[in-house]
Amino acid sequence: MTPLLGALLIGQLGSLLEQTGWVARAVLVLLLGFSLFSWAVIFQKSRLFSLLNSHTTRFLSEFRSRKKLTDPKPMSPSASPLVAVYTAGVREVESQLADVNPHGGRVRSQNAVLATMQAASANEVRKLEKWMPWLATTGSVTPFIGLFGTVWGIIDAFSGLGEAGASSLRAVAPGIAEALITTAAGLFTAIPAVIAYNHFVHSIKNLAAQMDTFTNEFLAAVEKTYGS
Repeated sequence: MTPLLGALLIGQLGSLLEQTGWVARAVLVLLLGFSLFSWAVIFQKSRLFSLLNSHTTRFLSEFRSRKKLTDPKPMSPSASPLVAVYTAGVREVESQLADVNPHGGRVRSQNAVLATMQAASANEVRKLEKWMPWLATTGSVTPFIGLFGTVWGIIDAFSGLGEAGASSLRAVAPGIAEALITTAAGLFTAIPAVIAYNHFVHSIKNLAAQMDTFTNEFLAAVEKTYGS
């Protein structure tokens, strides 16, 4: 976009805004608040999932390179949600091994390990879902907020026609401006939120699947090392 075209569009937008009433401006301010907060969530989530995906890949590679579960070398620090699942599993295994066990060095209940790791996984998924309802709400509500402004603009347009007593562009211009601007603002706010929501839901499902797969790998390692 050239500077001249950008200035022209801004000028046209400013001219339209000047023709809007207080209701349309209140709608636009509300939509602006939704949009700004949604974009803040989108940027924060984008950085978060990019970090988590890279850390998860590195964590899985390190875990799978270990020859046995009892490898004394500690795992490297990581922001991956798999760390919490791994830690929960290790603590449960160590707790069972520390108890009086007549079989000696055997894990008594793999189901307990599984339940502990699944609980940790569910907790991590809940953390990943933080602020997701806001994106869903923005995507579903803001088009209707814009539609309210559209309806109000149409009402203003017909009101202008009634006061003018004849069809006149000057009479209907403010109402048409309100209808066009609020409709566009509602869509501009909703569309990025819906796209981001669907993208992040896919990312959360992917990480949840990785946690489930990791849990199965961990249990297999427990069976190999401490099974009967």
